[in-house]
Amino acid sequence: MSPHSEPTHDAELDEIDRIIIDELVENARISNATLAQRAGIAPSTALLRTRSLVERGIITGYRAEISLGSVGRSVQALISVKLRAHDREKIDRFRERVPQLSEVLSMFHVSGGTDYLLHIAVRSTDELRDWVLDNLATDESVGHTETTLVFDHVPGSGGPLPAANLD
Repeated sequence: MSPHSEPTHDAELDEIDRIIIDELVENARISNATLAQRAGIAPSTALLRTRSLVERGIITGYRAEISLGSVGRSVQALISVKLRAHDREKIDRFRERVPQLSEVLSMFHVSGGTDYLLHIAVRSTDELRDWVLDNLATDESVGHTETTLVFDHVPGSGGPLPAANLD
């Protein structure tokens, strides 16, 4: 599977898988013993089931969330990027280069009038201006950008999973 794509079919998940996923979405640092208790299974089974979810590509990682302001990156922005032309070589180069820039939190390939949407975090609005000039305005594949400042970011829950279809 391409690292840029998601499975297009629903994974085979039973009720135990769903409980494990919901618990890990709620708190990825939950102990295996507590996870097993909440799923109603033995700790060894919880460990095996969690490993299986990872191996099957259903759980794709665990991460720490950082207070960006506390590490000197209090200015966030969403930047819409319209490419000049849809040349595969230039697109691939853009897709490889931009997410590697330390200021980029996320990059989304989107439809509509914009090709990409970037979520970045920097120290100041001056740094934001310079970042756009240095990394986007000078990129030969970029035709247009539009920057929107983020005043507040309220993350979604990421779960729980939708109820299984029992058709």
